[in-house]
Amino acid sequence: MLKILLSGCNGKMGQVIKDLVKKSDDFTIYCGFDKNLSINNDFPVFSDVKDISLKPDVIIDFSIPIATLSILDFAMNNNIPIVIATTGFSQDEENIILEASKKIPVFKSANMSFDICIMKKLVSWLAPMLKDTDIEITETHHNRKIDSPSGTAQMLADSINSALENTHYCNYDRHSKRVKRDKNEIGMTSIRGGNIVGEHTVQFFGEFETFEIKHTSYSRNVFAEGALKAAKFLADKPSGLYNMDDIVKIN
Repeated sequence: MLKILLSGCNGKMGQVIKDLVKKSDDFTIYCGFDKNLSINNDFPVFSDVKDISLKPDVIIDFSIPIATLSILDFAMNNNIPIVIATTGFSQDEENIILEASKKIPVFKSANMSFDICIMKKLVSWLAPMLKDTDIEITETHHNRKIDSPSGTAQMLADSINSALENTHYCNYDRHSKRVKRDKNEIGMTSIRGGNIVGEHTVQFFGEFETFEIKHTSYSRNVFAEGALKAAKFLADKPSGLYNMDDIVKIN
């Protein structure tokens, strides 16, 4: 049975993972890490990494960047694999994670959904065939999400741009610009409201037709299940940076 340290255990995703683990014979939550201690759990929860006295088999992190870097430091000091499902990192923070992966196994994905991984592959396959279209990405999330655009939207944009030999760039703000749309831009639009789990749409606008791919998440269980699969995958891996493509093999 795999012993998990759950970082962000008292957040929305942390509680979903906790409920899934209770139904599994493959995992147990050994301990948690969270600044919020207002929720009762049946495992010890630490609010300071310096106080963590238990050594798990793997760490799953659904938190915020500052907390991720804190638990990442703990992981490196104790040689523990870590699954990072947090988003919204700066480039400097991304570099820290990359350096950590040279010492320990790190699994990092902006989205833990199997279907999103397929969507990423599809849009990168389509982009060269639709290179003369105007490309727009729209993402919608609940009103508590603090990063914008979502890590998933950025991941989709990056995969499209890579397929187009890095000839495009993301436009995050049209409000301050009064110019015609550039053919090489990928428009990024973020919507926040209510309790929407997550919705991502990629549109390729031609002169006379539009090709659209859309993915909607109805439950956070999708991401929790993906994180647990990632933890199981990562537990016996050597140091390195892994992602969903390493689990989802699609020819």
